[in-house]
Amino acid sequence: MYFLYSLITAVGTILLAPYVLLSRVRRKKYLPNLSERVGLKFPPELATHGGTSRAIWLHAVSVGEVLAAIPFARCLKQRFPGWRLVISTTTATGQALAHERMNFADAVFYFPFDWNGPVRRALWAVRPGVIVILETEIWPNLLRRARRTGVPVIFVNGRLSDRSFRGFSRAVKMSGGVIGGFLRRILNDATLYLVQTQQDAARLIALGAATDRVIVTGSMKYDMVAPGPNAFVNWLQAELKQSQRGPVVVAGSVISGEEKPVLEAFATLQRKWPQALLILAPRKPERFATAAEVVSGAGWHPIRRSAISLDGSSAGILGSAAHEDKSILLLDTIGELAAIYSLADAVFIGGSLEPAGGHNPLEPAGFAKVPVFGRSMDNFREIGATLLEAGAAIQVDSAAQLGIAWAGLLENAERRAQMGLAAREIVERNRGATAATLDRLAAIIEPQRAHT
Repeated sequence: MYFLYSLITAVGTILLAPYVLLSRVRRKKYLPNLSERVGLKFPPELATHGGTSRAIWLHAVSVGEVLAAIPFARCLKQRFPGWRLVISTTTATGQALAHERMNFADAVFYFPFDWNGPVRRALWAVRPGVIVILETEIWPNLLRRARRTGVPVIFVNGRLSDRSFRGFSRAVKMSGGVIGGFLRRILNDATLYLVQTQQDAARLIALGAATDRVIVTGSMKYDMVAPGPNAFVNWLQAELKQSQRGPVVVAGSVISGEEKPVLEAFATLQRKWPQALLILAPRKPERFATAAEVVSGAGWHPIRRSAISLDGSSAGILGSAAHEDKSILLLDTIGELAAIYSLADAVFIGGSLEPAGGHNPLEPAGFAKVPVFGRSMDNFREIGATLLEAGAAIQVDSAAQLGIAWAGLLENAERRAQMGLAAREIVERNRGATAATLDRLAAIIEPQRAHT
């Protein structure tokens, strides 16, 4: 089965090669990291093993996981100072963000293709004492090779979405149990699963993970530290005051198909609040240019964050007489959204009107802002339900309902404040998963340190 799995993934890679080459031409996205992905070349700092010092290898797939991993990675570095910390990502945007925000790590590199050769070479280069995988990315060859070489693999902040669980269950059923046996072996190659909820634990166990390897520790997303003001937030705050724009509506992590309903909802607000400002933040960098075209095509004037200078030359840009009531700020940068929620009067969490599983509603909640999101919140199922049950969030399923939700919050400052405080209280009440996760890791890491 391992050979068949490797063959299928190799064939899939070959079939995707034309897309990869096209992506290279358009965005320079994949080929520069190909040598690392196949394990032929690694960053020089990765090969600096520091004598006998072993490494904690932390893997986070892309931007969302990297942002969630930053406070946890800092805690790892502080809790286990005698260990090297190396970070891997799968995507180029995740890699760039890890280099920028995790400069305390000893090395940052690309996760290898899950084939025997690349996995073996990556393990040799990293020399991990433990591999920590954020959430639940299952890589059969990595898990098997790690088990054979005695390297424990721990999944942290684990979850199994409705879609993933249905997919695995359907594959097991259609294979007549053959895939079920293979999946059971894969899952039990891991040492430990530290998962977010009881439902995540039940799903992993149903797929074959041993009961004693699955522990509920809660969601580390509650342990996030709200970002403080940065240079752009300070500039924007001053610009809003100067231009007298407001209220501020932030639509974050918006995906394809959501720009138009967000613009429609915002248009209804402007009838009552003509000076309102929409800050639209596409989820992925490859969507930045297209989102700007959608905004322009709908009759608005997009002001791209990447074109704004903070040296004073862009002062007054939001109050330009030519576009004042039709300008929308397009956040075409990575890593600035969370801090911008602090300036919002109303928000929308993208990836939820379209069936994409939603994005993190705790980022605005940490600033006592009321999360408004659509029906698709599988990726934050329990968090979304907890917020809704406490009356600390609003769920909508159309542009019309989004506009009504925003207007209701803007019209009633007392209600907005009460709901926002309830949202922040939920964040504070559910903290602690990171500490529980570190304690579990310590039980595995510290005995190794004692024998080095």
